[in-house]
Amino acid sequence: MRIVKYTSVITRLQSIRNLSAMAGNQDWKAAKSIYDFEATNIKGEVVPLSNYKGHVCLIVNVASKCGYTASNYKQLNELYDQFAESKGLRILAFPCNQFGGQEPGGTDEICSFADRQKVKFDLFEKVNVNGDDAHPLWKFLKKQKGGLLIDAIKWNFTKFIINKEGIPVAREGSNTEPHKLIPILEKYF
Repeated sequence: MRIVKYTSVITRLQSIRNLSAMAGNQDWKAAKSIYDFEATNIKGEVVPLSNYKGHVCLIVNVASKCGYTASNYKQLNELYDQFAESKGLRILAFPCNQFGGQEPGGTDEICSFADRQKVKFDLFEKVNVNGDDAHPLWKFLKKQKGGLLIDAIKWNFTKFIINKEGIPVAREGSNTEPHKLIPILEKYF
């Protein structure tokens, strides 16, 4: 009985936290930059994206069981090592389970996987990137930088480059390896 009550309390607290994060994201259509949004990090803390002002950011939807996972996590870590300190690059990774069910785990499983990958960049809670319940940040990103044929995110590891003013300046698909983003990133450092 106590476990059920404890689980119920946790669920209510998560709902309150998510509502709090969403309060800063209600009018995504009127947003001018990513700084108009908040997101909940993997630790459950609401993070105003204005914390990233003055940094070039790479925002990516990630999954732990995708064919692109190994190379993308490795190269994202390498980009972070190469440019976080020297150029101020920030990488914001959002787990998503909308593509082939390739991020099925909860927060504990995602954290465990990230630990095994020695992730150094910023990891956020699992979100949807498509559909009516997509996180407002992702709605904004798709509106600002539409995709080929359709604006929807087509698969895991879609990458958005954000300039120091918080404006999306480039969008790359899953098949673009993170290392290939260096020439674009260098334009905005």
